[in-house]
Amino acid sequence: MSSSLAGSPPGLPALLVEAFAEGPCSGNGAAVVLLREPLADDTLQALARSLNQSETAFLLHQGGRWLLRWFTPACEVNLCGHATLAATLALGHWQLLSPGVSVNLHTRSGPLAVELDGAHPCAARIVLPCGCLEPLVLSRHLLDWLRQLRLGNPLACWHSPDLDYRVVLLPEKARLAGMAIPVESLPAEARPGLVLMQALKPTDAPTVLGRTCHYQLRFLAPGLGIPEDPVTGSAHALVAPWWLHQLDRSDVVGWQCSPRPGGMVCEPASSGMIRLCGSGHLLWDGTLRLEACGRPASASMPSAPPSGSGSERPVLCPGVVSDVWDSLAD
Repeated sequence: MSSSLAGSPPGLPALLVEAFAEGPCSGNGAAVVLLREPLADDTLQALARSLNQSETAFLLHQGGRWLLRWFTPACEVNLCGHATLAATLALGHWQLLSPGVSVNLHTRSGPLAVELDGAHPCAARIVLPCGCLEPLVLSRHLLDWLRQLRLGNPLACWHSPDLDYRVVLLPEKARLAGMAIPVESLPAEARPGLVLMQALKPTDAPTVLGRTCHYQLRFLAPGLGIPEDPVTGSAHALVAPWWLHQLDRSDVVGWQCSPRPGGMVCEPASSGMIRLCGSGHLLWDGTLRLEACGRPASASMPSAPPSGSGSERPVLCPGVVSDVWDSLAD
């Protein structure tokens, strides 16, 4: 390590949570960064590229509200479930949120209610919009791509106009878990997001928070810079209402059988929203340093939302701060 880093100034608290996982090296990794003031969009995007997770969540306390934005290594997105779970667990880790206390995170998808689960350590509940599914006739290109995978004939297909995801229901006997999927040849219309899902037999199903899973899925999104997302909250929020109706249940447990699997409990919330409950594993925490030099100081985490006094602010990367932060605080 270069000696020039010795005594470097404090930066921004950051950590990595493996969301929707009950142990290390599973679930979906999300970095969470706690900002002291708004940063320029190009700086946020550069940090997301450097952290190189499927999503990086940026939290900012402004005007008495928690604001939240999500970035993949390639772009900003309007909704991300696993990074919202990670952000909630991060607030708990930093002692800025207590178990059982509900708070709204203000996002580009509106205010999302979140809370730490007091019954299960390292677990949280988040409320996401579920969107809607419209019946879809698959294009010949996408149907041929599915047939090449030998997954059987689709039982049903939908499109989400809100998220631009395609959803395909596969036969229960299709080998979805463990198979190699050629994402690079995915037809263009499905590249913004493709959900492949199927029902699970109780005898073969994994468990989440001690509950047996009812269905499983895989999610591909090369158009967002994510060939395959390990565990996708927005995808489960989208399909959970269909499974709730199909199985005539008050809640369902979904599993994502990716190479880094994980799952969540899904239940209806108010106003057409879906509440997801899942656990997360804290893999690392530390500090992001955006200054070249400065006075030595402690990088300890404040016990309350940062006030943003001028003496505490780092010298940030240059760039134009967009009005997105102000729009979230409105």
